[in-house]
Amino acid sequence: MAGLTLQGDLVYLRALEPEDLDLVFKIENDEDLWELTTTLTPFSKFLLKQYLRNSHKDIYEAKQLRLVICRKDTDEALGLIDLFDFEPKHRRAGLGILIFSEVERGRGYGAEALRLMINYSFKRLDLHQLYANILEENTPSIRLFEKQGFEPVGLKKDWLQLEGSFKNEYLYQLINTHVH
Repeated sequence: MAGLTLQGDLVYLRALEPEDLDLVFKIENDEDLWELTTTLTPFSKFLLKQYLRNSHKDIYEAKQLRLVICRKDTDEALGLIDLFDFEPKHRRAGLGILIFSEVERGRGYGAEALRLMINYSFKRLDLHQLYANILEENTPSIRLFEKQGFEPVGLKKDWLQLEGSFKNEYLYQLINTHVH
């Protein structure tokens, strides 16, 4: 089991395993989720197998970290949480989260996973800040991030073109105030 940093009351975060191929395949190829992940084309199982094979790389080498969110009581994989665009010099990274099943959303799993990743990022990676890009109309994600202390710092107008129209996207930041 991962260290206490990545373990909560409801969920724990773990590294990707080869057995996660079907879950990652399902998520990356669900067109309804593409606007959340800015994916444009499906991923093959071959490409995802290669990705999983390389997912052991250190965040300093890969510049990203993807962990699986698992229910603590059943070990069921609920979704993914990502650090991306990791910038060691500036001590910052982007943060994204996805609870795959709509049925499992709103039950506190995402909030706890986010808290665990924030804690890990600030305590273990010594990051100064995290940021998130959230579509203007994605009120559940806005609430989720704001409850964890993220603040909107800008609105990127017509930032993403989705299904023939342009959408605005907020930039949210969380500054680690406990950093020296």
